[in-house]
Amino acid sequence: MTEHTLHIVGGGMAGSEAAWQAANLGIKVVLHEMRPEVETFAHQSGKFGEMVCSNSFRSDDDEQNAVGLLHWEMRAANGLIMATADKHKLPAGGALAVDREAFADHVTAQLEAHPNISVDYGEITELPSEGMWIFATGPLTSPALGEAIAKETGADRLAFFDAIAPIVYAESVNMDVAWLQSRYDKGETEEEQKAYLNCPMTKDQYEAFIDALLAADKTEFHEGETAKYFDGCLPIEVMAERGRETLRHGPMKPIGLTNAHKPEDKAYAVVQLRRDNALGTLYNIVGFQTKMKYGAQTEVFKMIPGLENASFARLGGIHRNTFLNSPTLLDDQMRLKSRPNIRFAGQVTGVEGYVESAAMGLLAGRMAAAELLGRDLPPPPFTTAMGALINHITGGAEAKTFQPMNVNFGLFPPLDGLRGGRKGRKERYKGYTDRAKEDFNQWLEEQS
Repeated sequence: MTEHTLHIVGGGMAGSEAAWQAANLGIKVVLHEMRPEVETFAHQSGKFGEMVCSNSFRSDDDEQNAVGLLHWEMRAANGLIMATADKHKLPAGGALAVDREAFADHVTAQLEAHPNISVDYGEITELPSEGMWIFATGPLTSPALGEAIAKETGADRLAFFDAIAPIVYAESVNMDVAWLQSRYDKGETEEEQKAYLNCPMTKDQYEAFIDALLAADKTEFHEGETAKYFDGCLPIEVMAERGRETLRHGPMKPIGLTNAHKPEDKAYAVVQLRRDNALGTLYNIVGFQTKMKYGAQTEVFKMIPGLENASFARLGGIHRNTFLNSPTLLDDQMRLKSRPNIRFAGQVTGVEGYVESAAMGLLAGRMAAAELLGRDLPPPPFTTAMGALINHITGGAEAKTFQPMNVNFGLFPPLDGLRGGRKGRKERYKGYTDRAKEDFNQWLEEQS
């Protein structure tokens, strides 16, 4: 182990980005990955940057959306994850969706080809006392490592559940019923404006669907586990339990869509499917994360008009998600206070989403590299998307109620002199993003 070697545990979004950033700063990186030797419930391969839930990085609007702003910052910082997403993007209206297999192949190839990165396949089960380490093990931290983290932090691991949406073969969708359209025809090209498959429901069909959803057999939790769901990834049956109209005002909302087969008919609810690969042969059912048993899934989902003969490339599932109470455990350099040679990054720190996880990996990689090179690298200003996130997880959040968080403008310092409320939102959001870009560029320049 040389003085300037950084060890990174986990080859997901955060670990891959951290390795890329540190290696580009001249640091020798050893990337430790337990897959494929040790499998997880959700992963299908041993590739780096594998997407296990959605294939979307969400909004790419860097002027009116905090996620889009985070995309912009990561591109400005020479982020591997965003460069790869841009290379393998699919039509998705105003969102940035990717061909997940091509995406993982490219991330893996880039990391394996980097002269400063070596890969060590095998499970890490303890927190090392020597050397510089980043743990980016994500929501599927192995039980052995999870126990070591819990022992060190003196607290029980916090857990919620991520549910995976099913994927349908496009050829099995009944296009006499379904039609192609992005909500409000979003997108600059016809391909973007037709990025989603839409399946309409009448009121009677919707009511029958909700009845079946509520009655379906569900997977049971293991003894001692509690269902602390993150609201951004709620299983559809949990949403339905909150009220029969919940889904119709959530992932099944009919607004902004016109039935191409029956333009005069207004659907009571609409199920959307988003393209999942570049070939257009796979579509995932948007927002349909589920913990129904496999047999129940096929029965219930085939009740959706247009999916009566659907063939599934993958059914939904559920897995446990592990994260730290970061406001009490990490400093503003993402170091474990009790063991400052160890940083954490990604979803295990309590951020939610691919982009947020990769962004925390980007910061952890740069901060660790700076420390190894004897430099001081402060976090980005709180006025930036990355700065707002790291501030939230390392001190801005209330520790007693800490839960995983997506980036959003509610984490940003307010702007003086701008109108509040819904009517002033467009101007306010543009103000946030303009300020963030200026401050983030300044932060980058100070490192050069």
